[in-house]
Amino acid sequence: MEDETLNIRKVGVIGAGTMGQGIAEMLAFKGLDVYVTEQSAERLSQAMSAIGLSLDKQIEKWALTQAEKKLVLNRIHPIHKLADLSGCELVIETITEDLDSKKIVFDQLDRLCGPNVILASNTSTLSLTELAGVTAYPERVIGMHFVYPVMKTDLVEIVRGLKTSDETFNQTKEFVEDVIQKKGVMVFESPGFVTTRLICLFINEALHVLEEGVASAEDIDSAMRIGYSFQHGPFEMADRFGLDSVLAALDRMFREYGELKYRPSIVLKKMVRAGHLGIKSGIGFFKYDKDGDRI
Repeated sequence: MEDETLNIRKVGVIGAGTMGQGIAEMLAFKGLDVYVTEQSAERLSQAMSAIGLSLDKQIEKWALTQAEKKLVLNRIHPIHKLADLSGCELVIETITEDLDSKKIVFDQLDRLCGPNVILASNTSTLSLTELAGVTAYPERVIGMHFVYPVMKTDLVEIVRGLKTSDETFNQTKEFVEDVIQKKGVMVFESPGFVTTRLICLFINEALHVLEEGVASAEDIDSAMRIGYSFQHGPFEMADRFGLDSVLAALDRMFREYGELKYRPSIVLKKMVRAGHLGIKSGIGFFKYDKDGDRI
C-alpha cells in the first residue's frame, strides 16, 4: 500500500447479523455511506428491518428524530453481491466465526478490491495472519473488533496481523478515532485479543459460581452491577453476546492456549444444546421479548 492518507467515506459491511447491523447503523449515523450484504436476500431484508426497529427504539427514548432516522437509513445501501463493494475504501467482514468461511470471503475481496482498500475483520478469536494469507496484499488486512453494543461502546480493538503494514494500521486508527470517534486500542494478534479473552473468562467463572450453588444468576449479576459498577452482570452479558458465541470463543481459546481456565462450563454447553442462546432466541439465563428487553 502507498503511504498516503486514505479518505474513507464508503464502507462495506459483509454479514448483517447482530454485530453487522450495529456496525452499519453506527457508520451511517456518523455520516458514512454503508454497503451491506448478506448470504440471502431474505436475511438482508430482515437485517434492514432490524436496523429500522433499532432506530425506532431510539426515537421512543427521545434520542433520535424521524428526520435523523431517515438520513441514517438513506446512507445504508443493501447490496446482493460482493462485486458491489468494489467502490468502497474500507470493507469490514463480520460473518460467523468460522475460519474457512472467512478465508473464502477474503479471497473474493482480494480479487474485487484494489490494493489500497483496507480489508478488516471483526473477528474476536481468529488469526488475522491466516486470513491475510489468502490475499495478494496481506499488508492491507487488519482486525477491527467492535464491542457490543456498537453504538454505545466507544472502543475498537485494532488488531495487527504478522504482515499488517504501519500504513494500514495508521489509516485504520485515524478512521476509528477521527471519523467514527471511538478509542482505538492497538492489539497484537492473540486468540481472544484483550476484550474477548478477559470477558469470556469473567463469564465462565460466573458460570462455575452458579454451578457450585454459591448464588443465583440474578444475585450474581446484581453483585457485580452494584458492587463494581458494571453496566450488566456476567449472565446478562452472556445473553446479549449470545451463549453460542461465548461458547465458541471459549472453545477456540481452550484449543489455542491449552489452559484449563478456558474450558467452557458444562452449564453453558447444556444451554447452547437446548437452544437457549440469550436475546437472539428469547431465552438464556433470563427471558426476553421480541425487542430484546428483559421480561
